[in-house]
Amino acid sequence: MGLSLAAAVTLTLLACEGGSGGGGAMPFAPASGNASAPSESAPSEPPPGDTPTYKVTGSLSGLATGESVTLLANGQPVVMSQNGTFQVASGLAAGATYAVTVGTRPRTQACVVTDGTGVIGASNVSNVSVACAIRPQFAYVANKSDNNISAYRIDVATGALTAIPGSPFATGTSPASVAVNAAGTFAYVANWHSSSVSGYRIDADTGALTAIPGSPFAAGIAPYSVTVNPAGTFAYVVHRNGLISAYRIDATTGALTAVTGSPFATGAVPVSVTVNPAGTFAYVANSGSNNVSAYRIDAATGALTAITGSPFLAGNQPHSITVNPAGTFAYVANWSNAISVYRIDADTGALTAIADSPFFTIGLPNSIAVNPAGTFAYLANQFGYILAYRIDAATGALAAITGSPLLAGNQPNAITVNPTGNFAYATDQADNTVLAYRIDAATGALTPLTGSPFSTGREPLSITVAQP
Repeated sequence: MGLSLAAAVTLTLLACEGGSGGGGAMPFAPASGNASAPSESAPSEPPPGDTPTYKVTGSLSGLATGESVTLLANGQPVVMSQNGTFQVASGLAAGATYAVTVGTRPRTQACVVTDGTGVIGASNVSNVSVACAIRPQFAYVANKSDNNISAYRIDVATGALTAIPGSPFATGTSPASVAVNAAGTFAYVANWHSSSVSGYRIDADTGALTAIPGSPFAAGIAPYSVTVNPAGTFAYVVHRNGLISAYRIDATTGALTAVTGSPFATGAVPVSVTVNPAGTFAYVANSGSNNVSAYRIDAATGALTAITGSPFLAGNQPHSITVNPAGTFAYVANWSNAISVYRIDADTGALTAIADSPFFTIGLPNSIAVNPAGTFAYLANQFGYILAYRIDAATGALAAITGSPLLAGNQPNAITVNPTGNFAYATDQADNTVLAYRIDAATGALTPLTGSPFSTGREPLSITVAQP
């Protein structure tokens, strides 16, 4: 981030069909950034009789450490992983057009190109600029007793929550769970006592929610937990009467359509559902049968097929399940004051308890979340504590972080970590608040934010964060 604009930038060429010869493909190269480099304004001296050619260069700023952005120069991709100067085209004759756009944006940032299009004149082009910045983040809380969703803008620097205009937004009766798609464009709410799922479009600038056409969508009895697969193509809802519904998501409208064969059987009283990062397996925590149901997801239809060996034994009354970002381990919070940890078979999706599992904890653990880097896990229990753990990358084992457990309000019920991994948020069901913490990147320790706790509606049962 502190590099000068003359610093060299790492570029990775992506293979293009047709090779390097012919076809009019533009060659790409990093700017040299040294004193012997050709002038930005003067073309290379051509051999006698040759037409002068020119190049297009620019500068990248604001790219976060560890992120990358793919630029498209007349459709040709260049991956950049540092701030600094870049060259995206050369060998262009006067009168040729150029267009530099963003192909794949960074995971947590938006990038804007300035002066990215034009026509080559009689000199090199050097004024293209690309500026990246953290995309807005919004938090959504399902308030069971108020039948609504509280929505907040997250200050990306401090983590503080500010209610957005229009909040709270109406839901069905007794909203128990809220989830957003990975793109941050749609939100879905499981309405426990009105047997429906509410769907909303998320305004990328303000975070406001607008009911999508057809919402609310019919669901089975007592829908209690909802999740969306990573591709944003399917949504899954568990019902406390022992079923899981599967829906296809319309990519344009966000509308839900039941998948053929839905609903599918689970164990008794399912209360939590998650999908692995690859979108190939789904897992359900069954609080009434003390186990985890596991399914293979049909990539084309979204239908679920029970995995061989399913259900897998858990502790007593498992209430929350999550999978780490690598898709290698699953974590289950059990009301028997224990966390069950499983290794996930990459081919079959089967769960195998790791050595030393379960890991014992305190006070009715109700919700567990893993940070985006997969290095730390956070547990909300209903006796007024949040617990923090370091995750062993090789084994999945949990080790308590110094300072854990942390006193946390009266009855923390649900916990989540924001997409950039620097803040954690937990709902307090008894105090009607959101508890907010800064996460130490090195140790995983939690520090309460200034202004925390933040007010919500009554009985906040679920929280999630979107980054459109």
